[in-house]
Order: sequence, then C-alpha cells, then structure tokens
Amino acid sequence: MKALSPSGESVAGISAGRTFSRQFRLIAVTVALAALTSSHIAFAARRHHASAAPAEDESASASNTGLQGPYTEACVLEPVTGTVIFEANDHTPWPTASLAKMMLMLITAEKIHDGSLKLADNVTTSRKAAEMGGSQVYLKEGETFSLDDMMKAVVVHSANDAAVAVAEYIAGSTDAFVVMMNQKAAALGMKDSHYYSVHGLPPAKGQSADVASAYDQAILAREMLKYPDVIRWSSIDTAPFRAGTFELRNTNHLVRTYPGCDGLKTGFYDKAGFNVAATAKRAGLRLVAVVLGSQHKLTNFKEASEMLSQGFLNYEMHSVAKKGMPIAQSVAVTDAETDSIKPVWGGDASVFVKRGDANNAIKVNYNLPPSIEAPVKAGQQIGAANVTAGGKSVATIALLAPSAIAKKASLTKRLLGIF
Repeated sequence: MKALSPSGESVAGISAGRTFSRQFRLIAVTVALAALTSSHIAFAARRHHASAAPAEDESASASNTGLQGPYTEACVLEPVTGTVIFEANDHTPWPTASLAKMMLMLITAEKIHDGSLKLADNVTTSRKAAEMGGSQVYLKEGETFSLDDMMKAVVVHSANDAAVAVAEYIAGSTDAFVVMMNQKAAALGMKDSHYYSVHGLPPAKGQSADVASAYDQAILAREMLKYPDVIRWSSIDTAPFRAGTFELRNTNHLVRTYPGCDGLKTGFYDKAGFNVAATAKRAGLRLVAVVLGSQHKLTNFKEASEMLSQGFLNYEMHSVAKKGMPIAQSVAVTDAETDSIKPVWGGDASVFVKRGDANNAIKVNYNLPPSIEAPVKAGQQIGAANVTAGGKSVATIALLAPSAIAKKASLTKRLLGIF
C-alpha cells in the first residue's frame, strides 16, 4: 500500500529518486502499528459492543439489495379522526429498527400522565444497559440520570443504552417490558406488529426482528400525540447531556428542515433501511407520515416531507364551532322579559375535509325546542347540534344558554311595585 503525503499524493511518486534507510522505515512502521493497536484497544475498552449496529446517521445508504424504489411502504394519517389520506403497501410487517422505541415512548408518557412515574425519577444504569451498542450516550454502569433526561436521550439521540435503562426501571427487565409493548400493541389494534426488543437493534442469530406496518406505526403515533411529553421530547433539535459534555442531536432531520414538524422518531439498520414516523402541524391541521424501507439516507425524509406537503395542500381542518360563540338560530323564551335567545356553542368542533369541499360536505343540524320557559340558568343546556360530513355524523355539540334569564314578575307584583 502506498503512503500518502498531506496533499493526498503518493509519497513514492513524489520521492521516486529518493531512498530511505532501512532503519528509518522500520521505526516508522513500528510507530504506526503501535498507534493503530493502541487506538483499537482504547476504543474496544470503551464500548466493546459498539459494533453491534451503526448509529442511525452513520450510513449513507442501506446495502441490502432487496430494497427498491424510494420506500417499501408508507402511510399518511390525520390523527384526530384517524382518516388515512395516503397508503402504499401499508399493512405489511416490516423491520422497524429504532421506531420500536416509539412504543417505549408511549408507555412512558402514559405512566407520567397517570402519575405512576415522574419526570424527576432517578434512573440508574445497569450493566446490561451500559453494554448496549449502536446509537448511545455511553452510559456507565451505576450512572444515574432523571427519567426526563433518559427519555431525551432515547427520543432525540435514539440511545439504545438509555432505552434499556428506562425499560428496566419501569418493568424490572427488558423482557417484562417487551411483554408490555406487545400488550399495548394488541390493545391499539396493531395487527401487523410484534416486538422482541425495547430498542430495535438488528436481531442476533436465532432472534427475530421487531416488525410493524406503516399503518400500525401511524396508529401508534396517533396514540402518542395524546401526551404532551412526547412532542416536548421529539421536537428538540439539540440538547445538552451529562452536564453539557455530550450533545444530543435529533436524528429526525425534519425538525430542522420542515416547517411545522415536531416529531416523532427515526430508525435504521441495513435490512430495515431508513424509516421515519414524522408529524407536523400547520393552520390547525396535524398530519402523520410514516415511510419505511428507504434505501438511501435522506430519501425517507424527502418522501415524508412531500407526503405531508401534499396533505396540507389538499386537506384542511375546517372550523364549524367555537366555544361560546352564538349559533344562527334563536329559541323563544316564555314567561320572561326577554322574548328569545341565541344559544351558544358548548365546545369547539372542526371537520377534516378536502379543501373546497366544506360547503357541500359539512352539514349542521340543530336539535332545539320551539321554546323554553324562564327562569334559565347561564350555561344551561338548551339543545344540541349534530355535525355531519359526507352524510356521516362526526360530532355532537351541546348548545347552551348564554346568560341567565329571570322569570317575569306576576301582575300583582308589578302593580305593587308601582306603589
């Protein structure tokens, strides 16, 4: 092998007429070998499992020749109604890689929400967690961080060591947590999914890969969006870790490049390709795009961003009702100084429709009595409105009295009031 000069040219070519002493060459070779050996031993000592899988941002393309086209499967979903607006082979189980951590995110967020976990809880690193490879924050056995910091490492940096530490803290072991993951998947109706790990690393020989379909991942994302902590974690671009000595950088490039994107998760290993579950919100409309099995790095982000953009271009969340605003109809009031009132909406209501279809697709049917008798309390329910889209009922909203209405005084009391 030819040695290279700092400029990249061959030393042999530069110094064709020059000769070196055997002693000098021997010293140079000995020093080079010693440096290589020392570097290798130091790296291996630091993390002897680090070669288990590449970090998500380390490979420009997946070498698996079975991957073809920009992606293997995809799905775009509106999470409020669960409407799928785009699908491509989206019910086929596929290796999810680190998208498996989405279920860890959901279970953790649920338990924080119900109070059984707290963000300030201290999570201690086990030996098993410290030995994890792939994407990691290089946790040491016995090292302790808050649950919030561990989850930032899991979500932002896709840290496998932090994922194991959190799973063990919650369930006692990763095996017990995997049982919880599959139980939750079944409860959500994720029929194309099965979990074997808490992190999504490539399976060892004799083991099975974590799998899910694009549709299942969209359903999972829909559930995750119910919990504010999920978006708080997944929208982070960069964050300090270990007192600022390590920087977490989001593996989801779309939080930096796509306006409105605030989550959710990426995943990669060779056979899985590049996967992403992305969500963005614009003008009151949120969409989720899942792209699985892209062969080249950044292709998954490009496809997901195009799918989201097409969704925002062609659909809208059309506002039908605003809490506290009056409706168009009036209701007569008997035995009161006021002849009629206009009920107000008891809540907000929006309908997901194609742009331009709102006037034809959305209908509001008021269910109101011809009259009501005083006295009436402020906020008293007077009736209800049924909102339909395309002939299907999408919401029922209470209609309330905007203010109190007193009963009209009797004739005797009015006459007595004169004197």
